[in-house]
Amino acid sequence: MQVALPKDYARRLWRAVIEFELLAEGDRVLVGFSGGKDSSFLLYALRALQEQAPFGFELGAVHVELGFREPSDVPQLERYCQQLEIPFYLEKTQIAQVAFKQRQENPCSSCAYFRRAVVNETAVVHGYNKVALAHHHDDAVETFLMSQLYSGKLQTFLPKSHLEKTGLDVIRPLVYLREEKIKAFMATLAFRPMPSRCPLQGKTHRWKVKELIHTLTQENPFVYANLAAAMRGDGLAELWPPVPSKKTMREKHLRVMRPASEEHGSRRTSNAPKGVVFDFHSQ
Repeated sequence: MQVALPKDYARRLWRAVIEFELLAEGDRVLVGFSGGKDSSFLLYALRALQEQAPFGFELGAVHVELGFREPSDVPQLERYCQQLEIPFYLEKTQIAQVAFKQRQENPCSSCAYFRRAVVNETAVVHGYNKVALAHHHDDAVETFLMSQLYSGKLQTFLPKSHLEKTGLDVIRPLVYLREEKIKAFMATLAFRPMPSRCPLQGKTHRWKVKELIHTLTQENPFVYANLAAAMRGDGLAELWPPVPSKKTMREKHLRVMRPASEEHGSRRTSNAPKGVVFDFHSQ
């Protein structure tokens, strides 16, 4: 298969590679290859960059069979990798059964955790120093909003992170590409991405957040861009201070209330106005 990317796609990929220093001479990069549109595009895109890069790096692909009732079309995935001249590894697991047993209502986090562990282990066993995942810009924005709604945190995944335990670097070269552009490009290839086997497809927290962002963006076209801007470390923020410890609250209580008590000659040991109860354990 002859690989080539439109200039706009290549520019966005190279921007991510250069800005976040994702690739370097001598890298051996293992791609997590689910067979879906995003990971299929990532394989193709990295193969195209491999042809253009002024430095050499190797590629590999690993498919983790999760153990759903309907198995993956492994021969199709193997053919795609063969056409791209990329080594293919298959890891058969029962992750789906384990994840659904642990958390029947929302097994996604457990499934993702175990799947990443298998990919990382495969990379170490076969001598790869980097793992490439196919998260795109929409994924980053959705994760940013999900973390606030479901975890009470301001965070999303990083374009590049280092795993101390394995020594691997995890890279996400698609972070400057929107999902719609990936769909559009994959429609031009003869290869047809494999549909998800997960029975929760379209019913997860991520799917709800994706739909929420889509709806809000239709009402206000700046919603998506504003979320993306807030994701950056230099985004303007006016946040409440961290929740104080019990000790700090007691000190603040004495500092704020004691002067008022002394001024009025009050000897109340609580140092609080009548009827006011401070619960230092509520937070």
